[in-house]
Amino acid sequence: MPSEGGLSAEHVLEFPGGYTRTTGPVIGRFLTELRGGRIVGVRTAGGRVLVPPLEYDPATGDAVTGEYVEVGPAGTVRAWAWVAEPRPSHPLDRPFAWALIELDGADTALVHAVDAGNPKAITAGTRVWPVWRGQRTGHITDISCFAPEVTTIVSPVRTVYRLQAGGALQVFLEGVRRGVFVGGRCGGCGKVYVPYRLSCPECGIPMADQVELPDTGTITTFAINNLPDPRAPEVPFVSAYILLDGSDVPMISLVGGVPAHEVRQGMRVRAEWVPESERTLSMANIRWFAPTGEPDLEL
Repeated sequence: MPSEGGLSAEHVLEFPGGYTRTTGPVIGRFLTELRGGRIVGVRTAGGRVLVPPLEYDPATGDAVTGEYVEVGPAGTVRAWAWVAEPRPSHPLDRPFAWALIELDGADTALVHAVDAGNPKAITAGTRVWPVWRGQRTGHITDISCFAPEVTTIVSPVRTVYRLQAGGALQVFLEGVRRGVFVGGRCGGCGKVYVPYRLSCPECGIPMADQVELPDTGTITTFAINNLPDPRAPEVPFVSAYILLDGSDVPMISLVGGVPAHEVRQGMRVRAEWVPESERTLSMANIRWFAPTGEPDLEL
Protein backbone atom coordinates (compact mmCIF):
# COMPACT_ATOMS: atom_id res chain seq x y z
CA MET A 1 0.00 0.00 0.00
CA PRO A 2 1.74 3.23 -1.10
CA SER A 3 1.95 6.15 1.32
CA GLU A 4 3.95 9.34 1.74
CA GLY A 5 6.61 7.47 3.72
CA GLY A 6 6.81 4.58 1.25
CA LEU A 7 5.09 1.23 1.25
CA SER A 8 3.08 0.05 4.26
CA ALA A 9 0.85 -2.89 5.07
CA GLU A 10 -1.49 -3.78 7.91
CA HIS A 11 -0.29 -6.60 10.14
CA VAL A 12 -2.65 -8.43 12.50
CA LEU A 13 -1.46 -10.60 15.38
CA GLU A 14 -4.40 -12.68 16.51
CA PHE A 15 -5.14 -15.92 18.34
CA PRO A 16 -8.69 -16.77 17.18
CA GLY A 17 -9.07 -19.61 19.64
CA GLY A 18 -7.64 -17.58 22.50
CA TYR A 19 -4.13 -17.53 23.96
CA THR A 20 -3.76 -20.09 26.73
CA ARG A 21 -1.10 -19.69 29.39
CA THR A 22 -0.53 -21.09 32.84
CA THR A 23 -1.23 -18.89 35.81
CA GLY A 24 1.28 -20.20 38.30
CA PRO A 25 0.37 -21.09 41.89
CA VAL A 26 -0.09 -17.53 43.19
CA ILE A 27 -2.31 -16.02 40.49
CA GLY A 28 -4.02 -19.41 40.11
CA ARG A 29 -5.00 -19.33 43.78
CA PHE A 30 -6.27 -15.77 43.41
CA LEU A 31 -8.45 -16.66 40.41
CA THR A 32 -9.71 -19.85 42.02
CA GLU A 33 -10.82 -17.86 45.09
CA LEU A 34 -12.60 -15.39 42.80
CA ARG A 35 -14.53 -18.29 41.30
CA GLY A 36 -15.65 -19.10 44.84
CA GLY A 37 -16.73 -15.52 45.52
CA ARG A 38 -13.72 -14.59 47.68
CA ILE A 39 -10.83 -12.17 47.27
CA VAL A 40 -7.42 -13.13 48.65
CA GLY A 41 -4.02 -11.54 48.85
CA VAL A 42 -0.64 -12.96 49.70
CA ARG A 43 1.54 -11.92 52.64
CA THR A 44 5.14 -10.79 52.16
CA ALA A 45 8.01 -11.54 54.50
CA GLY A 46 7.62 -7.98 55.80
CA GLY A 47 3.97 -8.61 56.71
CA ARG A 48 2.32 -6.64 53.89
CA VAL A 49 -0.67 -8.12 52.07
CA LEU A 50 -0.50 -7.79 48.29
CA VAL A 51 -3.77 -7.65 46.31
CA PRO A 52 -3.78 -8.79 43.61
CA PRO A 53 -1.11 -11.24 44.81
CA LEU A 54 2.36 -11.33 43.28
CA GLU A 55 5.04 -14.01 43.43
CA TYR A 56 7.66 -11.53 44.61
CA ASP A 57 7.58 -8.54 46.95
CA PRO A 58 7.92 -5.49 44.64
CA ALA A 59 9.65 -3.56 47.43
CA THR A 60 12.43 -6.10 48.13
CA GLY A 61 12.33 -8.66 45.32
CA ASP A 62 12.00 -11.47 47.87
CA ALA A 63 9.61 -14.34 47.29
CA VAL A 64 6.29 -14.04 49.11
CA THR A 65 5.52 -16.29 52.04
CA GLY A 66 2.79 -18.39 50.49
CA GLU A 67 0.35 -17.31 53.23
CA TYR A 68 -2.93 -16.32 51.62
CA VAL A 69 -5.18 -13.82 53.38
CA GLU A 70 -8.85 -13.22 52.59
CA VAL A 71 -9.49 -9.48 52.25
CA GLY A 72 -12.46 -7.20 51.70
CA PRO A 73 -14.88 -7.71 50.25
CA ALA A 74 -15.37 -3.95 50.71
CA GLY A 75 -12.67 -1.40 50.08
CA THR A 76 -11.83 2.26 49.78
CA VAL A 77 -11.23 4.21 46.56
CA ARG A 78 -7.77 5.79 46.63
CA ALA A 79 -7.79 7.32 43.13
CA TRP A 80 -10.16 7.24 40.16
CA ALA A 81 -10.71 8.40 36.57
CA TRP A 82 -14.12 8.87 34.99
CA VAL A 83 -14.98 7.20 31.67
CA ALA A 84 -17.77 9.22 30.07
CA GLU A 85 -17.91 7.20 26.82
CA PRO A 86 -17.23 3.48 27.39
CA ARG A 87 -15.63 1.47 24.60
CA PRO A 88 -16.89 -1.95 23.46
CA SER A 89 -14.06 -3.64 25.34
CA HIS A 90 -14.86 -1.95 28.65
CA PRO A 91 -16.59 -3.90 31.45
CA LEU A 92 -19.68 -1.64 31.52
CA ASP A 93 -21.79 -0.21 28.71
CA ARG A 94 -22.53 3.00 30.62
CA PRO A 95 -20.32 5.74 32.10
CA PHE A 96 -18.21 4.43 34.98
CA ALA A 97 -14.93 5.04 36.83
CA TRP A 98 -11.67 3.16 36.75
CA ALA A 99 -10.45 3.17 40.33
CA LEU A 100 -7.61 2.06 42.55
CA ILE A 101 -9.40 0.22 45.35
CA GLU A 102 -7.64 -0.70 48.57
CA LEU A 103 -9.62 -3.63 49.94
CA ASP A 104 -10.04 -3.98 53.70
CA GLY A 105 -7.04 -5.87 55.04
CA ALA A 106 -4.87 -5.21 51.97
CA ASP A 107 -1.82 -2.95 51.70
CA THR A 108 -1.97 -2.42 47.93
CA ALA A 109 -4.71 -1.30 45.57
CA LEU A 110 -6.64 -3.29 42.98
CA VAL A 111 -7.67 -1.67 39.68
CA HIS A 112 -11.32 -2.25 38.82
CA ALA A 113 -14.45 -0.54 37.50
CA VAL A 114 -16.82 1.33 39.82
CA ASP A 115 -20.43 1.71 38.72
CA ALA A 116 -20.99 5.06 40.44
CA GLY A 117 -23.72 6.37 38.15
CA ASN A 118 -22.21 9.84 37.87
CA PRO A 119 -18.82 11.44 38.67
CA LYS A 120 -20.25 13.29 41.67
CA ALA A 121 -20.97 9.96 43.39
CA ILE A 122 -17.31 8.94 43.68
CA THR A 123 -14.29 10.52 45.30
CA ALA A 124 -11.09 9.46 47.00
CA GLY A 125 -12.31 7.79 50.18
CA THR A 126 -15.55 6.40 48.73
CA ARG A 127 -16.40 3.00 50.19
CA VAL A 128 -17.23 0.37 47.56
CA TRP A 129 -18.41 -3.26 47.48
CA PRO A 130 -17.97 -5.89 44.76
CA VAL A 131 -20.84 -6.86 42.47
CA TRP A 132 -20.35 -10.55 41.70
CA ARG A 133 -21.43 -12.31 38.54
CA GLY A 134 -23.93 -15.14 38.90
CA GLN A 135 -21.77 -17.54 36.87
CA ARG A 136 -18.07 -17.33 37.81
CA THR A 137 -15.23 -18.94 35.88
CA GLY A 138 -12.05 -17.93 37.72
CA HIS A 139 -11.34 -14.59 36.08
CA ILE A 140 -11.01 -11.00 37.29
CA THR A 141 -14.35 -10.33 35.54
CA ASP A 142 -16.03 -12.62 38.09
CA ILE A 143 -16.35 -9.25 39.83
CA SER A 144 -18.44 -7.44 37.25
CA CYS A 145 -17.69 -4.12 38.96
CA PHE A 146 -17.66 -2.40 42.33
CA ALA A 147 -20.52 -0.19 43.55
CA PRO A 148 -20.54 2.60 46.15
CA GLU A 149 -21.66 1.69 49.64
CA VAL A 150 -25.34 2.39 50.31
CA THR A 151 -25.48 5.58 52.37
CA THR A 152 -28.97 6.91 51.60
CA ILE A 153 -32.38 5.49 50.72
CA VAL A 154 -35.53 7.07 49.35
CA SER A 155 -38.57 6.41 51.52
CA PRO A 156 -42.02 7.41 50.24
CA VAL A 157 -43.67 9.61 52.86
CA ARG A 158 -47.34 10.53 52.86
CA THR A 159 -49.21 11.88 55.86
CA VAL A 160 -52.90 12.68 55.84
CA TYR A 161 -54.11 15.03 58.56
CA ARG A 162 -57.05 17.37 59.07
CA LEU A 163 -56.79 20.94 60.30
CA GLN A 164 -59.56 22.38 62.40
CA ALA A 165 -59.98 26.07 61.70
CA GLY A 166 -60.16 28.27 64.78
CA GLY A 167 -62.73 30.99 65.27
CA ALA A 168 -60.73 33.78 63.62
CA LEU A 169 -59.71 31.67 60.63
CA GLN A 170 -63.28 30.46 60.20
CA VAL A 171 -64.46 34.08 59.96
CA PHE A 172 -61.75 34.91 57.42
CA LEU A 173 -62.41 31.84 55.20
CA GLU A 174 -66.16 32.43 55.24
CA GLY A 175 -65.41 35.92 53.95
CA VAL A 176 -63.16 34.54 51.22
CA ARG A 177 -65.99 32.20 50.17
CA ARG A 178 -68.19 35.30 49.77
CA GLY A 179 -65.47 37.08 47.79
CA VAL A 180 -64.29 39.54 50.45
CA PHE A 181 -61.29 39.83 52.74
CA VAL A 182 -62.12 40.14 56.43
CA GLY A 183 -59.59 41.94 58.61
CA GLY A 184 -59.59 43.16 62.19
CA ARG A 185 -58.98 46.67 63.55
CA CYS A 186 -57.12 46.99 66.83
CA GLY A 187 -58.80 49.23 69.41
CA GLY A 188 -55.38 50.31 70.71
CA CYS A 189 -53.04 51.06 67.80
CA GLY A 190 -55.79 51.30 65.17
CA LYS A 191 -53.97 49.02 62.72
CA VAL A 192 -55.96 46.75 60.42
CA TYR A 193 -54.70 43.17 60.18
CA VAL A 194 -55.58 40.63 57.48
CA PRO A 195 -56.28 37.75 57.76
CA TYR A 196 -58.63 38.45 60.66
CA ARG A 197 -57.37 37.52 64.13
CA LEU A 198 -58.82 37.75 67.60
CA SER A 199 -56.08 39.85 69.19
CA CYS A 200 -53.58 42.44 68.07
CA PRO A 201 -50.07 40.96 67.70
CA GLU A 202 -48.56 44.32 68.62
CA CYS A 203 -50.78 45.49 71.48
CA GLY A 204 -51.99 42.10 72.68
CA ILE A 205 -55.56 43.36 73.17
CA PRO A 206 -58.70 41.88 71.55
CA MET A 207 -59.63 43.15 68.11
CA ALA A 208 -62.31 45.79 68.40
CA ASP A 209 -63.93 45.52 64.96
CA GLN A 210 -64.16 43.31 61.92
CA VAL A 211 -63.37 45.15 58.67
CA GLU A 212 -64.27 44.05 55.14
CA LEU A 213 -61.46 45.07 52.80
CA PRO A 214 -61.51 45.48 49.01
CA ASP A 215 -59.81 42.90 46.77
CA THR A 216 -57.32 45.42 45.42
CA GLY A 217 -53.87 46.13 46.74
CA THR A 218 -50.21 46.93 46.06
CA ILE A 219 -47.22 44.58 45.69
CA THR A 220 -44.67 45.37 48.40
CA THR A 221 -42.12 42.65 47.58
CA PHE A 222 -42.04 39.50 45.46
CA ALA A 223 -40.06 36.45 44.38
CA ILE A 224 -39.76 34.81 40.95
CA ASN A 225 -40.10 31.00 41.19
CA ASN A 226 -38.76 28.61 38.55
CA LEU A 227 -40.00 25.31 40.00
CA PRO A 228 -43.43 24.01 38.94
CA ASP A 229 -46.38 24.58 41.29
CA PRO A 230 -49.87 23.20 40.54
CA ARG A 231 -51.42 26.47 41.72
CA ALA A 232 -49.30 28.69 39.46
CA PRO A 233 -50.52 30.02 36.10
CA GLU A 234 -47.16 29.26 34.41
CA VAL A 235 -43.44 28.82 35.10
CA PRO A 236 -41.69 31.02 36.02
CA PHE A 237 -44.32 32.49 38.32
CA VAL A 238 -44.40 35.16 41.00
CA SER A 239 -45.36 34.93 44.65
CA ALA A 240 -45.75 38.32 46.29
CA TYR A 241 -46.65 40.14 49.47
CA ILE A 242 -49.70 42.27 48.70
CA LEU A 243 -50.85 45.12 50.90
CA LEU A 244 -54.64 45.23 50.52
CA ASP A 245 -56.15 48.68 50.38
CA GLY A 246 -57.09 49.73 53.90
CA SER A 247 -54.85 47.18 55.67
CA ASP A 248 -51.55 47.67 57.48
CA VAL A 249 -50.06 44.19 57.04
CA PRO A 250 -49.42 42.50 53.63
CA MET A 251 -50.61 39.00 52.78
CA ILE A 252 -48.92 36.52 50.45
CA SER A 253 -50.45 35.31 47.19
CA LEU A 254 -49.58 34.36 43.62
CA VAL A 255 -49.44 36.96 40.84
CA GLY A 256 -50.73 36.12 37.36
CA GLY A 257 -51.81 37.78 34.17
CA VAL A 258 -48.39 39.37 33.66
CA PRO A 259 -44.94 38.02 32.64
CA ALA A 260 -42.79 37.37 35.70
CA HIS A 261 -40.09 39.82 34.60
CA GLU A 262 -42.64 42.67 34.45
CA VAL A 263 -43.77 42.37 38.07
CA ARG A 264 -42.45 45.17 40.25
CA GLN A 265 -42.80 46.74 43.67
CA GLY A 266 -45.64 49.25 43.81
CA MET A 267 -47.66 47.47 41.10
CA ARG A 268 -51.42 47.70 41.63
CA VAL A 269 -53.23 44.35 41.56
CA ARG A 270 -56.70 42.86 42.03
CA ALA A 271 -57.75 39.37 43.15
CA GLU A 272 -59.05 37.00 40.48
CA TRP A 273 -61.72 34.79 42.07
CA VAL A 274 -62.93 31.38 40.99
CA PRO A 275 -66.63 31.25 40.08
CA GLU A 276 -68.89 31.56 43.13
CA SER A 277 -70.34 28.10 42.54
CA GLU A 278 -66.86 26.54 42.96
CA ARG A 279 -65.86 28.31 46.15
CA THR A 280 -65.19 26.53 49.43
CA LEU A 281 -63.70 27.51 52.77
CA SER A 282 -60.25 27.78 51.19
CA MET A 283 -57.71 30.28 49.91
CA ALA A 284 -57.98 28.39 46.61
CA ASN A 285 -60.98 30.64 45.96
CA ILE A 286 -58.38 33.21 44.84
CA ARG A 287 -56.60 32.09 41.68
CA TRP A 288 -54.04 34.88 41.98
CA PHE A 289 -53.75 38.66 41.84
CA ALA A 290 -53.47 40.33 38.43
CA PRO A 291 -52.47 43.89 37.45
CA THR A 292 -55.25 46.49 37.43
CA GLY A 293 -53.51 48.80 34.98
CA GLU A 294 -53.45 51.65 37.51
CA PRO A 295 -50.26 53.67 38.00
CA ASP A 296 -47.76 52.21 40.47
CA LEU A 297 -47.77 53.51 44.03
CA GLU A 298 -44.81 54.78 46.01
CA LEU A 299 -44.18 52.44 48.91
